[in-house]
Amino acid sequence: MAQTSYDVLVIGAGMTGAGVALDAASRGLKVALVDRGDFASGTSSKSSKMVHGGLRYLQQKEFRLVYENLRERQRLLDNAPYLVRPLPFLIPLFAKNGVVSKALVKGYSTALWIYDLSGGWRIGQRFRKVSRQEALEHMPTLNVEHLVAGFLYMDARGDDARVALTLARTASIDYGADVANYLRAEGIAYDDSGRATTVRLGDTLSSTHFDVNVKCVVNATGVWADEIFAMAEHQTSHRITPAKGVHLSVERHRLPADVAAVLSVPGDRRSVFVVPFEEAPFTFIGTTDTAYDGALDSPRCTPEDLAYLLAAVNASTSCNLTEQDVTGIWAGLRPLIAPEVGKQLRERTADLSRRHRVTDTHDGVVHITGGKWTTYRQMAEDCVDALGPYLPRLSRVRTKSLRLHGVGSWRPTSDLERHLYGRYGQDTIRLLKLIEDDPTLGEPVFVNQPYVGAEFVFAVQEEMAVNLEDLLTRRTRAYLHDGRATVAGARVVARLVAPMLNWDDSEVERQVNRFTESARDEFSTAGLTL
Repeated sequence: MAQTSYDVLVIGAGMTGAGVALDAASRGLKVALVDRGDFASGTSSKSSKMVHGGLRYLQQKEFRLVYENLRERQRLLDNAPYLVRPLPFLIPLFAKNGVVSKALVKGYSTALWIYDLSGGWRIGQRFRKVSRQEALEHMPTLNVEHLVAGFLYMDARGDDARVALTLARTASIDYGADVANYLRAEGIAYDDSGRATTVRLGDTLSSTHFDVNVKCVVNATGVWADEIFAMAEHQTSHRITPAKGVHLSVERHRLPADVAAVLSVPGDRRSVFVVPFEEAPFTFIGTTDTAYDGALDSPRCTPEDLAYLLAAVNASTSCNLTEQDVTGIWAGLRPLIAPEVGKQLRERTADLSRRHRVTDTHDGVVHITGGKWTTYRQMAEDCVDALGPYLPRLSRVRTKSLRLHGVGSWRPTSDLERHLYGRYGQDTIRLLKLIEDDPTLGEPVFVNQPYVGAEFVFAVQEEMAVNLEDLLTRRTRAYLHDGRATVAGARVVARLVAPMLNWDDSEVERQVNRFTESARDEFSTAGLTL
């Protein structure tokens, strides 16, 4: 990078930044993508793992946003079919006297009709009302005393961290972008006319620093966007309102479901989702949506967050979940656009718009803020279009029908192949070759989880993973499924990848201890024991 001049340098390698890098590179621009942490290590690995239109946004009359979300959902299904898949959603209907409110049924029917009309129908199946018995077949622990019926509609899901990583890999492998994790933007230099010409970068792994020549810069750092605004404008910025979202996992037998479910939170005008993980026998619950004013680098689940989610599920089911049932937790921050200058935050964060905003400060730095990961592609298109004044020969967008890396004609036939295909697509062939050369790499590493040794080897060799957190929370979702089992098996993974990362015995122990202490801190903050 120090020896290359770039048309655009993108700061932030989450979903949005990786999407911007792919959009720009596919238009023929010379692109660099950097992140001071790992790919998707911020918000983009801590979402609800759903690619959806946002049914609740209809209540806020955000019809255009829902339409955009559903259009982009379909593009993801078309362009990354092995990563993003349809998922049925169940809305159970409850009544105390055995007769559900006609107004409630009409309200849901109207909302779902509008949802399908807005683009939900593109997935190939429209909503329908289901009987009490069918609702129980999908989610057996629903409160049978008050359950009357339900609605079933279609949305989609995906592994957020792997989608972001695949965007970055597509930009790099297929379109020649230079990408690097653990590379921090430390400063922006300008020419005499006030145009950005150089970005100072610092390698957080080696403590080296160097300058990169650029024609323009994109700030795609999510909740950290104010830091880059301040760097560019040399003054404090308050354009982002972070909102914390917490999720927790439990074993599938404690909360069985073969579809996602939408459960109302008593007394809070909100809903939470119950979603079965695809690759492991666990179910996750989320999310909270609360204002946040703590350290951006370390949002944490609190005992109150835990109690909120457990109470929401227990109110609609017979599970009687307790803290002892929780196997995994994660907390992230939504980068919501702050109220305009001079206005106070008068809404709950749950009611703030999820729209995105592109800001050109006319100095060669373009900022993309807000939004949600379902619409990353549209956000990226709008952002790269805004680079036109700095790149006058900018070509038209190509990402609407651009297949992501890994899409191909190969298809799996065995359970192992199907597991790998759902994460790597056509690159599964390369993992199978690793297993052919060393059959021990085809064995699962953790109890009740399907991840095999070859995945960790591939993550180091081909996906720029450099530590245990990269491997166990983003390249795989082991820690999200079961934090305790993952910590217990962390040393096995460390020893497996040690030769490739040049870790000696002391470094293996340091990596294991660092990962364990981080997990212990996260669990203890939530009031849980590791």
